[in-house]
Amino acid sequence: MIKPTSAQVNDRPAVIITDNGNVLEASLKGLSSRFHAIWLRDNGQDDRSVDKTNGQKLMALKDIPPDSLVESALLNESQDIQLVFGPDNWHTSIPFKWLWEHRYDSPEGPEQLLLAGEIDTWDSTLLRTLPETSFREASENPAVLLDWLQGIARYGAARMTGLPQKDLAVLDVISLFGFVRETNYGRYFEIRSRTSPINLAYTTRELQPHTDNPYRDPVPGLQFFSCMKNASDGGDSILVDGFRIAEILHREAPETFSRLSRYKVRFRYAGSDDMDLQASRPIIQRDVSGVVTGISFNNRSISALTDIPYDEMNDYYRDLRRFEELVGARELQVRFRLEPGELFVTDNTRVLHGRTGYSNSVSRWMQGAYADKDALYSKIRVLKSPRRC
Repeated sequence: MIKPTSAQVNDRPAVIITDNGNVLEASLKGLSSRFHAIWLRDNGQDDRSVDKTNGQKLMALKDIPPDSLVESALLNESQDIQLVFGPDNWHTSIPFKWLWEHRYDSPEGPEQLLLAGEIDTWDSTLLRTLPETSFREASENPAVLLDWLQGIARYGAARMTGLPQKDLAVLDVISLFGFVRETNYGRYFEIRSRTSPINLAYTTRELQPHTDNPYRDPVPGLQFFSCMKNASDGGDSILVDGFRIAEILHREAPETFSRLSRYKVRFRYAGSDDMDLQASRPIIQRDVSGVVTGISFNNRSISALTDIPYDEMNDYYRDLRRFEELVGARELQVRFRLEPGELFVTDNTRVLHGRTGYSNSVSRWMQGAYADKDALYSKIRVLKSPRRC
């Protein structure tokens, strides 16, 4: 467990072998943490264990003796731990800094969280502090781009101004960190009123805040909206933090939270003869430890509910109604108007987006595109890496 220890000299790192070689205990600044021998062997950093070019492992678990023990551990002047394992006299090394950053020992076990760390939920007051930058600054200054991308990761939403006044500038924004996620709508989509729309987004109707494409598996992680024209009366953008709604329900209505995170809803889209997309997932998604990992809600795409037990169907409809009430609560909504050359992005697995209705069908024109979140997090790590400073 991570605990106070007297095994320290001037707060310098230290390591000792315990439990007959089954465990290595590392200490730093009055704290200690334990590491199993098999874990250490699996994470060796020598040239036979890891390809130095790409960082990928060169051995499978089957290549490691199941009875591996730490026979010796020496912390050298470079703060690398030189390890020797039995029974096969395997030599490897692990930087102490790397080891300490990857410790998994805790006196209470894993902390039970509702949301993952480094996430801030929000309500209507976010409008004053919504992460924002200009396209030029993000393009020319890596520190500005990093700050903007971290804002998306933390809040699930951000704005950008000063986009080039050209067609498909939205794709240039995505190229700052990643790649376009192509769908049946193409690499991008035009959001404006049409006479025979394949999606209600292509009308002048008000759109209830929702997440996009819940009928896909996996859903697109990020959604971008770029304003090309907006001279209409209405058409204001609306954002709602689905994670804030999950927090409210978890605190105020735990049974509602439980049902919405336990039972699956089937979403379906069949807007054209060659397309029938379907996927099932709970409105509130959680991982095995109970941490909320995603929100899926799109009333236009919810199919008939068939995965809820008969005895709980009426309760579930009440739960769903309560979720919708919170989606529509003005105190939870961020509302703003996009002007030409402006863009906003949402984490489509967390933030619901919508719009108010508008009157002039030819005066509002948005271009949108999707991307995946793995590229965003990758770019954040790259920009934060000391090796690239």
